[in-house]
Amino acid sequence: MFLARGSSDDPEGWLWTLGAVALYAVISYGLEYRARARRGSRHPARDALHDLKDREDPQSPQHRFVSRVIMLCGAAATGLVAFATATTGAARIPAVGFTAVLAVSVWAYYDHRTEMRDSGK
Repeated sequence: MFLARGSSDDPEGWLWTLGAVALYAVISYGLEYRARARRGSRHPARDALHDLKDREDPQSPQHRFVSRVIMLCGAAATGLVAFATATTGAARIPAVGFTAVLAVSVWAYYDHRTEMRDSGK
């Protein structure tokens, strides 16, 4: 029965996951805002938010696969950094945080670039 319960008692994993999703949303918004501002939009903030809401066009299967591979490799790299720095408490949080920010940034940037190519914007 112990294995069936999982690790829901430890909120640390959920906080890291929610942080990664929030960071992905912020970076995606920033990339959309920058693209809209460069194109001369009168309201780049509103248009960028609207673009994020209306992502109904799915990526091509190849781009979706590469996006998921980037996501999983970033998660694996973050996990490896957390495992490697498990004994050094002071270096663990900045190292894991930097790796997670870097991984999510690469993932969001790839999705932004392929979304623009797939939709023809």
